[in-house]
Amino acid sequence: MVLKKKKEIQVDAFVLDHHQLEKLQRFSKAEEQNLASLLLHGAQLRNGIQQIQCIKQIVPLVKQMDQNSAGDPMVKACLDVLGEMYFSLGIRNPLKKVLASSLNGLPGHLMMSAVQSFVCCLQEELKTTDVYLYRKVLDNLASCMEDFSLGRACVKNLFEEATLLQTVQTTSGLAVILFTRAMYEPVEELPSLISDLLLGTTEHSGVPAWFVRNCGVLCTAGLPDSVLLFLCHGALAMLEWKNGSMGENGEKLLLDIASVLLSLSSQLKESSVATSLSRILAIWTNSALAALVSGSPDLKIKLNGNSDIIGKLLEYIYTHWDHPLDAIRHQTRLIFKNLLQIHQITIAGSNGKSDPFFARLIKHLLSLDWHVKGKYASLGCLVECVGTENILQLDRTIPVQILDVMSDQSLAPYASDLLETMFTNHKAHFTLSFQEGSWIDQWHNIWVSPLLVILCEGNHDQTTYIIDYYLPKLLKCNPDSLSYMIRILQASADANLGSCSTRGALGALMACLRTARAHGHLELSNIMSSDLVSTECIKRGLVHQHSQVCIDALGLLCETHRTTEIVSLEEMQLIQFFMMYNLNNQSPSIRQQIVSLLRKLFCRIQESSQVLYKLEQNKTKQELVENSTRAPPLRILQQYKDFMSSVCARLFEVLFPGSSHPTRFSALSILESIAEIFSVPKGQAPVFQLDQEIDSARVQTLIQCFASTFEEIKILAFRLLMKLRDVALDLQDSENLDLLFQAAVDLSTSTKPYDCVTASYLLNFLVYHKGLQYTCLGKWLEHNPQMAENTSVSTVEKNTLAVIKLLLVNVEEEILQAKKSLLQAAASFPMYGRVHCITGALQQLPFNDLTLVSEWKEIVTRLILMSYSLSAVVSPVVQSSSPEGLIPMDSDPESAGRLQMILHEIQPQDTNDYFMQAKILKEHCKEESEKLAGQRPMKNICMEMRGKDRQACDVTAQMVLVCCWRSMKEVSLLLGTLCKLLPSHTTSEPSDGLITVEQVKNIGDYFKHHLLQSRHRGAFELAYAGFVQLTEMLSRCNNESLHKMPERWLSSVLEEIKSCDPSSSLCATRRSAGIPFYIQALLASEPKKSKTDLLKMTMKELISLAAPLNESSSVIPQVHALNILRALYRDTRLGENIMPYVADGIKASILGFMSPVWAVRNSSTLLFSALITRIFGVKRGKDENSKKNRMTGREFFSRFPSLYPFLLKQLEVVTNTLNSEAEELKIHPSLFLLLLILGRLYPSPMDGSHSVLSSAPFVPFIIRCGQSPVYRCREMSGRALVPFVMANEAAHTVLALLRGLPDSATPAVRHNSVHGTLLQVFHLLQSYLESNQFISLDFQQGLGDIITCMGTKLWLAKRLNPCLVTRAAYLDILVMLSTHLEKFQKQGMQLLDFWEEMKRVISDSELVSGIPYSSAVPGLIQYLQSITRLVISVLSVAAGPDTQSCGSAAAKEMAKPSLSVARLLHCEFHEVRLLALEAVLLWLKQRNSKQIAEGRGGVLCLLTDLEDTLLTMALKETNPQCFCKVLEILYNMDLRNVLPKTESSIKMNPNELLTWSLNLADISSSPEGQTIALKFASKLIIYHLQNHQQISEEVLKKWVQLIVFFCGDEQETEMLLAAAEVLKSITSFLLISEKLVLGLSDTLGLWKCVILLLQNEDLVVRDAAAEVIQVAQLEKKSNEGTEFAFRIVNAPMALDLAFGIRWGEVHAGVPILLEWLLGDSDLQRDGETSALEEDSLFDKGEVNFWAEKLTHVRQLSKHLSHLLSVTHLTLPDHGELNRLSRIALDQAQCTEQLLGALPLVPEFSRTPEFTRLTIQRERISVCLKILNLLKPDDNWKNENMEKELQTLLDWQGD
Repeated sequence: MVLKKKKEIQVDAFVLDHHQLEKLQRFSKAEEQNLASLLLHGAQLRNGIQQIQCIKQIVPLVKQMDQNSAGDPMVKACLDVLGEMYFSLGIRNPLKKVLASSLNGLPGHLMMSAVQSFVCCLQEELKTTDVYLYRKVLDNLASCMEDFSLGRACVKNLFEEATLLQTVQTTSGLAVILFTRAMYEPVEELPSLISDLLLGTTEHSGVPAWFVRNCGVLCTAGLPDSVLLFLCHGALAMLEWKNGSMGENGEKLLLDIASVLLSLSSQLKESSVATSLSRILAIWTNSALAALVSGSPDLKIKLNGNSDIIGKLLEYIYTHWDHPLDAIRHQTRLIFKNLLQIHQITIAGSNGKSDPFFARLIKHLLSLDWHVKGKYASLGCLVECVGTENILQLDRTIPVQILDVMSDQSLAPYASDLLETMFTNHKAHFTLSFQEGSWIDQWHNIWVSPLLVILCEGNHDQTTYIIDYYLPKLLKCNPDSLSYMIRILQASADANLGSCSTRGALGALMACLRTARAHGHLELSNIMSSDLVSTECIKRGLVHQHSQVCIDALGLLCETHRTTEIVSLEEMQLIQFFMMYNLNNQSPSIRQQIVSLLRKLFCRIQESSQVLYKLEQNKTKQELVENSTRAPPLRILQQYKDFMSSVCARLFEVLFPGSSHPTRFSALSILESIAEIFSVPKGQAPVFQLDQEIDSARVQTLIQCFASTFEEIKILAFRLLMKLRDVALDLQDSENLDLLFQAAVDLSTSTKPYDCVTASYLLNFLVYHKGLQYTCLGKWLEHNPQMAENTSVSTVEKNTLAVIKLLLVNVEEEILQAKKSLLQAAASFPMYGRVHCITGALQQLPFNDLTLVSEWKEIVTRLILMSYSLSAVVSPVVQSSSPEGLIPMDSDPESAGRLQMILHEIQPQDTNDYFMQAKILKEHCKEESEKLAGQRPMKNICMEMRGKDRQACDVTAQMVLVCCWRSMKEVSLLLGTLCKLLPSHTTSEPSDGLITVEQVKNIGDYFKHHLLQSRHRGAFELAYAGFVQLTEMLSRCNNESLHKMPERWLSSVLEEIKSCDPSSSLCATRRSAGIPFYIQALLASEPKKSKTDLLKMTMKELISLAAPLNESSSVIPQVHALNILRALYRDTRLGENIMPYVADGIKASILGFMSPVWAVRNSSTLLFSALITRIFGVKRGKDENSKKNRMTGREFFSRFPSLYPFLLKQLEVVTNTLNSEAEELKIHPSLFLLLLILGRLYPSPMDGSHSVLSSAPFVPFIIRCGQSPVYRCREMSGRALVPFVMANEAAHTVLALLRGLPDSATPAVRHNSVHGTLLQVFHLLQSYLESNQFISLDFQQGLGDIITCMGTKLWLAKRLNPCLVTRAAYLDILVMLSTHLEKFQKQGMQLLDFWEEMKRVISDSELVSGIPYSSAVPGLIQYLQSITRLVISVLSVAAGPDTQSCGSAAAKEMAKPSLSVARLLHCEFHEVRLLALEAVLLWLKQRNSKQIAEGRGGVLCLLTDLEDTLLTMALKETNPQCFCKVLEILYNMDLRNVLPKTESSIKMNPNELLTWSLNLADISSSPEGQTIALKFASKLIIYHLQNHQQISEEVLKKWVQLIVFFCGDEQETEMLLAAAEVLKSITSFLLISEKLVLGLSDTLGLWKCVILLLQNEDLVVRDAAAEVIQVAQLEKKSNEGTEFAFRIVNAPMALDLAFGIRWGEVHAGVPILLEWLLGDSDLQRDGETSALEEDSLFDKGEVNFWAEKLTHVRQLSKHLSHLLSVTHLTLPDHGELNRLSRIALDQAQCTEQLLGALPLVPEFSRTPEFTRLTIQRERISVCLKILNLLKPDDNWKNENMEKELQTLLDWQGD
């Protein structure tokens, strides 16, 4: 059981504004406590609990006041403040209740003053017009009436003044009904009055005068919708619905309220109001339930499930159950649940389970697709009414269907909730109906067995979500099911091992055990001690190839129900084993899970250690200790300490040079968790402290992580160093400090962008060092001696100020240089790095606690001016009309020489004199450069720059552009950071903050200028990042002029857009560049709970501009409006607030698509795309027809009702252009968009034809769209028609369309129209066939009619039809029918006549008689593909077992093929051959996987005697795709059938065939051809070798070389996978055999290929290579008979196992492995290459981001050392030993020289070379140590070498 900590009470503190504070300050007295000073003190407290104590002191203080105090201004001011405070507090805040309680004790002489103050405050509250604040007003009114005498007096006072109802009536229906109920007589007539008010039928004559006087507005017809809504709410909440106290009038009112609410539901679409409506409807259902208990029989009839009101309520539910707002979905479910209860009450006494209403609901719900979220909750409600068993009787596969849906995360929670409801109800049903235990097997079969099958075989997502959502609920319902799961899974563990894509039985077992342990259903020690699960079993799980199995196995060890459970020694050992092989995982989610689970384990260690310490201290509980832990506490604590120490050692060990990003991320994240968890508060005994594990080497390791090119590694290392900063800084001596600081300063001006990030983290770490100011910053401090002496200033503040000043001085100087030559700046000292470091230093400074305020103010001012200066230098480039094309985008030094010419040539396009100032720095070019402005530029100008060090460097175009836009980025971020320095409570005094109001306004103007002027996306996106920081600050600021700035800016830019013309400076291209960003930032800063006035104003303006009524208006504003709207619809921060404008956006985009101006059409298309995503969601899959990103027509048109008439009207306009009888090409531009929207809708069985938004009017227009001359539009019309045809109308519509097709005698057939109709038939029929999985009489009749009608139009599929396109479309329908009818034939439908017709169509086709056309004939290829598919389909049916087993003559005739497969393979058109080959390959794979029974019958007869044809095709086929398919078929065939036929068919013997295939693999032009050729050749080689047939050594060598070539890192994935497959196939026979068939060198060469593939960056390749090791492990297990062997393992484990595999001739193989250890790199050449790469701007380092050279070096050396120790192997060949030793010593010497030649701190300045040399040094060291082990005891002659070796070993040891 989890021990829960007592929850602390949270009380929100009240905050007074500055007016209230000033009022109290005037009356407060410092020397004595009065009411004002007490309230002022309370306002200064930030803790709500403390404020409560303060308020309780009010009454004792007030009671001391005399009678005269009532007129005291101080008392009046305090009472005013108390009133404002009371009404500002939330209804649930304890402060409000304490304040009311205290004020109840006010003395009588103060009561009148208090009432006046509170009345004024309440009147202000009631004046609100903000709909979002209505709820707060009501809450305040309600709180006044609850046990608050002062509040009641206020309400009474207002009522008597006749002001309350007049004020509240339009905003608060609750209050109206409440007070009307209190005053109205007779009470029985009140329901009638309210009914009349709601229905607008009130007559003044029957209403009391006081009501007419106060609420006359409510007595008029046509009340606003919001008033009606809140009146309904008031009536439901304030009237008594129980006990029938209101009689018939009350029942009528209840029904009237329902009618009003349901009519409002179609009109109120604004999100907050729609939410209120759904909540009020839910309240109505509760009231109806209450009224029904004692209601009249008439009410029960009117609220029965078959009644009109319940029908309309169901319509509301179906429309809103998938609403995007959670609140509405939740209320919809409540409404449905209550609705079912209402119906149950109305049929009380009858059998609910057989009730027609429930039966109809169940049938409808089950007919819905499972992707409809509302289906789950509704079915769950129905289960509670009718029981699970009744639903399962309709369909036993429902549990499996729901489990199948759980691969979609968005549906998984809904599905699991439904399953839980069902299996819990089912268990309860079984428990009541059967004897104990007799039902459990049946329950397991239904609910547990399908789960286990999916866990073993399901895909990753499905199994993950089932484990997360379903499994815990199942075990909670029936914990005893765990033993059943373990038993079943253990039994199948050996048979179902799993793979990289499936968990297998072991993975399923780990998941079940993990879930059970985490939820307290098992003790791990119990199942391990009882041998239910072994340690070896968990080990297998920890290194399984499926990463989620590893996570589940780790979760089993880490997650427990009790956080204080002792961690056993076995668990610790298993964790250590896990960490050996799983830190280098490329998946971010897996890494996060590893860190999270280990964090839980460390928390367990920490918490259980505290329990152990207490037990150790309490000696009286010694027996308890012995029983509970089975080991003394001190021993366990020592084990904990040793374990944590070894974990840290492992984590620091993997941070070696060259370790991968995933490894570093995992290690640093885990270390950070350890540092956090074991930072023990005072008073607790620390079981472990990370500080004690830190030494200077480990600190250096962490600092070196700053050099990583991945910023998240820098962040993690920095955070960890900050947690360890005391010990980390103490370990830095002054010399090292100086080197690091100098490195940081140098990196801050590097031309490589990521270097300045490194510099920033280094500086941010170093500023915490006290010695920094005396060493590195000494020069600056000499001029500021008072700074050094000022001990009150923190070290961080002093150092940060000094660092920023140093950087600022440098960057100011560099900006001056850049003004002279931007090219030199870009090449030698890009300024953005300095600015980045300044921003980084500022961001970690505590601005609320600064001492040197005046110095900081000066710095801030200088920083702002520096930002403006830098921006002025670089902005002309990024604001150019074409910044990317401004400078040649290449790194070729020669082409950079043309830079000056290009700068000159673009001058006319950009009105910026800046470009005329560009200089060429080479001395001999000075004169020419000065003439550039007046004459033609020189052709060959070298752009060689010379920096301060006078070293020449080539400036590239990329450098200039990157320098400019990154400088803009850093300036924006710096200014955004500086804006945050403005205090939130600004006053008129400028001394409050480090930055002034005026400076903030100037920064705002700067951002506005650059967002609206920049052309480069990088520049304006990053200006946007800084601007967002500014706007967010402004929205929180209480300075009125600043607070209003976003609104003013927004109005200004909208005005500028409206008045835009071609001369405007706003960019109308580049999707309006930064303008949408600018407006987004202004709108996103608006508080979400506000009225969003800015958004409303902006959307209104933009939509009017985007769809202008006046066609002659300027196009540019329209383009801007469309682009901005697109950005706003895509902005997720605007959320549901943007949805009311979606319909208008759709209209604007469709109308804009018809513009004659390309720019408008382009922007409209982009807007339309954004809206489709906003409406239907982000497209996750590739399936265009998936129903995930779609919605029903009912839901779509109810959410966007204005689109119904608009789309209908547009569709009518479009179709009118298609009605011309003349064959004119009339294309309406918006047709495609209309069909695209309509095609996203889908039909629902719940759609009723009586709906106002019926889909029926669309059908004739969509059908007419099929006549479009545009092929794609005809296709779209076919898809769009499907959702608008009801399921029960589909067959009828298909028949109508087919009958409308022309007969063969019809003259002048319009084939566009025919084609459109056929496509509509195709899509409708497809939907119809797929929706009817089971045969019914209606379905059989409908299908029969369709087939008959198809027969009457069969001429369209034959030669009588001259149009090949329509012929192909008709054939596609026949193919689809054929495919589906084969399935239905198995269910008893006899369709032999149909197949006969198909045979006649085939016989009549050109495939039989010959093709008289060329491929250029339109539609020919399409037709040939369609007729080929029909042939293949008919062949498949004819050869199927159903036809073969049927004895009738017709069936026998049917079994005779009209066209053979061989005939198809000989066709001259490759499209036909390709389809035939694909069919053959499919049949072959089915046979090989035993899906087809063995024997000569069935599909196997189609494969007979194809070998000759295929072999001939292999030699003659010219089409690459067909050729690859031919080879793939031969590869999948049995070679015993193929090889005997090679002589007769292609005149080759088997050896010649092998040579031919190897040549293909070598010279083929396509990777696909090479891949399949190698696989085929490899299969031939293995066949020959196994059958002891001779293969020449030359051929074998070539084959091995090809495999090695295929394994190169640069090869495509397909080739690498082919190599892995080949290596797997030869493992048993060639790689692990004692007899080395290929010889030692080639065998080890192939093993090296395996090792290379196991280190490939692509996970798919690594997994494929790991299968080689699986085969080897399986052989090892069978040969050695070992019980335990790793089988399905991940790549890191496979790599380790690979080095441990033995082969023959170990003695001779060791030198080869030693050479592997040394590596074959040429160090000198590598050094030269890296020097050449140094000038590359974006140096990405090595290509492979996963492989770690030192990992495989260490593993290889580990196994070599083990091999030597086991076999006592020595190398008697002194020459070989000497050779290897000499190579190693030479490399060691070279490595040291190269390392010595690197500059200081090379890990930062020359990271790639430093890493490469460090790795090589370790390789040499390891190799030398092993050579030392191999040294024989006698006669080591070369004494000099021995000395060198010993010296080197000593050096490595140091």
